[in-house]
Amino acid sequence: MIGVLVFPDFQLLDAAGPISAFEIAARFAGLPPSIRVLAATPGPVRSSSGVEMLARGLRPSAGITTLVVAGGEGERQAATCARTLGLVRSVAKRGGRVASVCSGAYILAEAGLLDGRRATTHWQRTRHFVKAYPKIKLEPDQIFVRDGNIWSSAGISAGIDLALAMAADDFGEEIAQQTARQLVLYHRRSGGQSQFSSLLELKAPAGRFAPLLAWAREHLDAPLTVEDMAERAGMSSRHFARAFIAETGTTPSKAVERLRIEVARQRVQSSSEAIERVAEATGFRDPERMRRAFIRAFGQPPQSLRRAARAAG
Repeated sequence: MIGVLVFPDFQLLDAAGPISAFEIAARFAGLPPSIRVLAATPGPVRSSSGVEMLARGLRPSAGITTLVVAGGEGERQAATCARTLGLVRSVAKRGGRVASVCSGAYILAEAGLLDGRRATTHWQRTRHFVKAYPKIKLEPDQIFVRDGNIWSSAGISAGIDLALAMAADDFGEEIAQQTARQLVLYHRRSGGQSQFSSLLELKAPAGRFAPLLAWAREHLDAPLTVEDMAERAGMSSRHFARAFIAETGTTPSKAVERLRIEVARQRVQSSSEAIERVAEATGFRDPERMRRAFIRAFGQPPQSLRRAARAAG
C-alpha cells in the first residue's frame, strides 16, 4: 500500500502528481490502485491552493510499504508533529520506502532519516537546507535522489519523476514508460533542476561569489577546476565547495558547466561559427562533450538549437 502524507497548507501537486502516476502504473500492471492519503488529523486537509483532500489518520500504518511525504507552505509546522515524525520513522524502520517531494525533505530530515545520506529538495530551499542540516549530503541539482530505501525529489512536479522511478522498480521499465506516455511526460527527464533556477542563469550573479563567477565567465577556455576557483576565492577547496553550494544552490562544477552551456548556446544560435570552435572556446574542448551537456540542459543537441534559431529568425 502507498501512503501519501499531507498536512495543512501542503502543495497540492506534491500529492496529486505521484498519486496519478502510481494509479496509472498499477492499472497498466493489471492491479487495483492501493493508495491512501494520510494526515495527523483525519478528515479534509486544506492545501495551500484552498483545495482539500480527504485524509485518513496515521493508524493503522502497518500495511504501508511506500510513504510519500508532500511539501508545501505548512511543512515546517508538520516537521514538529510527533505523530507525523513517528509514522515516517516507523515505515523506514520496517524497511519500507520513504520519499519526500519538494520541501517534504525537511520532514524526513527532522525525523533523522537523511543524516549521512544523499538527498535533494527544491532549489530555492538549498541554502537554508544546507545550513540547517549539515550532516545531509545534499545534491542540489538532482531531480530526485535515491539512497537505500530513502528517496527525495526536487520541486513539485519532480514528485512525478520520483513516482515513475518507483513504478519502474515495482513493475519494470515498460510499465513506467507506458505510464509516462499516458501522462504525456518524459520517462526520464533530461537535465537537473538548475536549468529551472533563476539564480543559475548566472548572467548577472549576485552575492559574495559574483566576482568569481564573472571572472569564470571571462575564462571559460581555462580548466576552472574546483581547486582553481577555491584558490581564486582565497579558500580551501573543501570550505569553498560547501560555501558555494550554500550561496548559489549548486556545486562549483555545475555552475561552471552552466556558464559554458549558456555562452555556447548564445554562440551556436547567433552565429555560423563551427560547433568544434564553439566547444573549444567555451571550455568543453570536445564537441561530443558539449553535445551531451546540451542534451542534459535543453533536451537537444547544439545543431538542433541552431536550426531552430535560424528557422525562427
